[in-house]
Amino acid sequence: MNAGGKGANQAVAAARLGGHVSLIANVGGDLFGRQAIEQFNQENINTDFITMDPVHPSGVALINVDAQGENCIAVAPGANGNLTPALLRPFFSSLTSPAIVLVQLEIPIPTVEFIITQCDALSIPVIVNPAPANKLQEDRWKQVFAITPNESEAELLTGIKITDDRTAKKAALVLHEKGIKNVVITLGKRGAYWSTQNNGGFVEAPSVTSIDTTAAGDCFSGAFTVALAEEESLPHAVKFACAAASISVTRMGAQASMPSRKEVNDVLRLNP
Repeated sequence: MNAGGKGANQAVAAARLGGHVSLIANVGGDLFGRQAIEQFNQENINTDFITMDPVHPSGVALINVDAQGENCIAVAPGANGNLTPALLRPFFSSLTSPAIVLVQLEIPIPTVEFIITQCDALSIPVIVNPAPANKLQEDRWKQVFAITPNESEAELLTGIKITDDRTAKKAALVLHEKGIKNVVITLGKRGAYWSTQNNGGFVEAPSVTSIDTTAAGDCFSGAFTVALAEEESLPHAVKFACAAASISVTRMGAQASMPSRKEVNDVLRLNP
């Protein structure tokens, strides 16, 4: 058994890379929930906004990994599926700039849309990692600062199957047309394609032997957010995130695979 959950994985990744992280979550009042909060505290993650659900158990996932390191995940959402907008109000009441909010879709979509709307009202940049793949109301996308889909998630959102550089650029253009300012499409071992409304480019991933791709996208999104919080450019933030994710796939597990800042800096020195 390993600690996981997309939001939790991203929070751990960001914290290990030097981010000042608060996690907003809903866990069950069970062993898993109590252990999760204890582990977050050990990672120096602020847990003030984690609620303990009196009815629903903590979410769990069964992860199958094949010989190539690719995974297939079955999820029982539990308390994650009961993270309602009402539970987030204390967080937004205390939120001040400068800050960046990172959100994924392993919580209810109406809650995600509430988060985006609240961030927009507060002029807080919000990054959406659209995983597991799902859609939002079209008018919400224009309030999103950046999006980090993988190839299959980008296909769901744009209708474009990404098979090469041309289709990656085409999918990014469709996402810009929805109103999203910055687009980063992760391409697995090939790296990532980044795009603004005026520019774009590919970033190669360091060459590694993949053992387990579980949470690689979470690692990427957490690292990407840390780099942007440090006011790095979009291309540099993507390069930093690719380096972090390349380390995570060489290890088994989700949160257990998240690298330290020193490890990422070492990879960047070898792959300037």
